Amino acid sequence: MQKFDNPGSQTGFVFIHGAGLNGSIWNQVIDRLPVPCLSIDFPFRQTEDDIRKKLSLHDYIAEINDQIDHWGVKRFILVAHSLGGVPALRIAEERRPQVAGLAAVGAAIPSDGGSFLSVFPLAKRILMRTLMRAFGTMPPEQAIRQGLCSGLPAEQAAEIAKQFTPEPLRIYTDKIHAHRPAGIPALYVRLDQDQELPTKLQDRMIRNLPGCQTTTLPTGHLPMLSQPDQLSAILLRFLDELPRS
Repeated sequence: MQKFDNPGSQTGFVFIHGAGLNGSIWNQVIDRLPVPCLSIDFPFRQTEDDIRKKLSLHDYIAEINDQIDHWGVKRFILVAHSLGGVPALRIAEERRPQVAGLAAVGAAIPSDGGSFLSVFPLAKRILMRTLMRAFGTMPPEQAIRQGLCSGLPAEQAAEIAKQFTPEPLRIYTDKIHAHRPAGIPALYVRLDQDQELPTKLQDRMIRNLPGCQTTTLPTGHLPMLSQPDQLSAILLRFLDELPRS
């Protein structure tokens, strides 16, 4: 989803979704933002699993950069959710002159040289890697409904589970050599009812963004669906508080 064909010099938002989802997950938030917005889609969402299985984290980052290039907005805030925090760190570093800020919404923020899986405790990390290698990256439907979709109406949770797109294993295991560049303001939106990335882990992600602002929403892992008014207000406040270039 893209808003504003002629955005001029406005600062916009680039939204990066989490694993298994697509850019439309942000639509309700984008509808509430009076600035240019670009909702990224991870590559090959409509193709067979065998094609996606070959992709790496580098391929995802290249695709995100390509979509930003075609959008053409010169200055923007990166808004990253869940697994989207991993490529967002690299995008922020590569496009530092354009990035006005980084907003992490219940996002995985590994330390420099880490991966998505590295944010979890060692025992869980080993278990997740073993299960993914043996059975693939498509969670059971019940796990999607109870974890990812916690707090959402049953019909909405069923639709998300139906549309869930498994990511390649390397998106979870590839290491990212990047960190938030100095001077880029950051915000972490903590989700205190999150069943996917518990608050204890989110607090660790906040520590990996030293000096970031923090705010909390009483919601599960998908606040862009459960509380779009509140999330969009938080993002607009973050935008309003940014230093003017």
